[in-house]
Amino acid sequence: MLQLFDTARGRVVPFETREPGKVSMYVCGPTVYGPPHLGHGRFSLVFDVLRRYLEWSGYEVTYVSNITDIDDNIINRANREGRTSEAVAHECEASWWEAMDAIGVKRPTHDPHATAYVQQMVALIAELVERGSAYVSDDGVYFSPEVVDDYGLLARQSLESLRAGARVDVAEHKRSPVDFALWKLSKPGEPSWPSPWGPGRPGWHTECVVMSLHLLGDAFDLHGGGQDLAFPHHENERAQAVAAGRTFAAHWVHNGFVEVGGEKMSKSLGNYTDLLDLVAHTDHRAYRLLVLRAHYRSPVEVTPATTDDASAALARLDAFARRAAALPAVEPDAGVLAELRRRMDDDLDTPGAVELLFTSVRRANLALDEGDQATAASLASAVHEICAAVGLELRAGGVEVPAELVALARRRDEARAGKDWATADALRDEIQVQGYVVEDTPEGTKVRPA
Repeated sequence: MLQLFDTARGRVVPFETREPGKVSMYVCGPTVYGPPHLGHGRFSLVFDVLRRYLEWSGYEVTYVSNITDIDDNIINRANREGRTSEAVAHECEASWWEAMDAIGVKRPTHDPHATAYVQQMVALIAELVERGSAYVSDDGVYFSPEVVDDYGLLARQSLESLRAGARVDVAEHKRSPVDFALWKLSKPGEPSWPSPWGPGRPGWHTECVVMSLHLLGDAFDLHGGGQDLAFPHHENERAQAVAAGRTFAAHWVHNGFVEVGGEKMSKSLGNYTDLLDLVAHTDHRAYRLLVLRAHYRSPVEVTPATTDDASAALARLDAFARRAAALPAVEPDAGVLAELRRRMDDDLDTPGAVELLFTSVRRANLALDEGDQATAASLASAVHEICAAVGLELRAGGVEVPAELVALARRRDEARAGKDWATADALRDEIQVQGYVVEDTPEGTKVRPA
């Protein structure tokens, strides 16, 4: 049985579902005000792997991931650029889906947009005000966490501890510094919706409560996202549901950060790498392999060295796929599949699954060397099952790159050797515009179809 670390309980617990054979998952999606970065790519891949493994295991998965298309960051960018918030959100959402498709993340079953649920959010806020869990202030409506007995559960801290550590200089309109906004009254020129408290827009923490409960119902199985969302975002979602008398997520799962020099990668720190830029220069499968090599709760560092190493590992897997392509389709090695389940059921031990993958490839190659076709075929089938369970594509067929593009790649290597970066960049762009990916490797420029 699958076991996962539950943030709310602080330990690994059995993943028990509301309905036998079915899984309901809600994973917080992007706020669309800029390009997706590697941190976004990691959480998307982590939960894509979990979803794929559940489906591989026979579950019917309903996967919901939202789009926050109204937010202070979107409004601020729109104002800076003299555009509407809708235009900014639409453009950035298109980049998001382009990036998700590029790294092989399956589209959600539902992708609710915050702006489509504002009326339901107003209804929830009105209920919380009526219950005495929220109050009206000069600039909107605020929630009082003190009404929730175990507020701070996901932070593993008490309300008193959180209140003591809160910033008091932001509490101008709040009764307590830990109170948070449910409804923000609009300023002139900002997008707004009608409400009993005046035109405005919902607070970020209210959006996912309404969308998750509407699409998945009470006591849905799993709520996930990056560990930076556990508090305050997910805690504040949970608090509203509890205060409204609803049963919220049964399991809480959070993944670790992408780090650069030991720091979390994020837009606010200015150290983020554009996800689309990465896949334009590197095989997108290399990023998935990097994510798989690290346990989902541990940090992962993405550098040219780590992506080059992952690309080299993929080349070995592809070489095996080509070598094994002529083998007959047979039942996968039962022992390998049992070991895969054991490792993945142990809190999604993808590093163990990757180790098993390469061990199985070595065993299959040895069997081929010894002429043992039956063993090799069974192991090759198991290799493909492992890859299917974690969403790692193998490429058995080679695609010939046109000679003129190979020549451009050689010219680019010469330009790079001469430190003529402008020419190297121009040659890279010339290759990419023809629908090919340019990869920088220790052996020089590699070109492959996108």
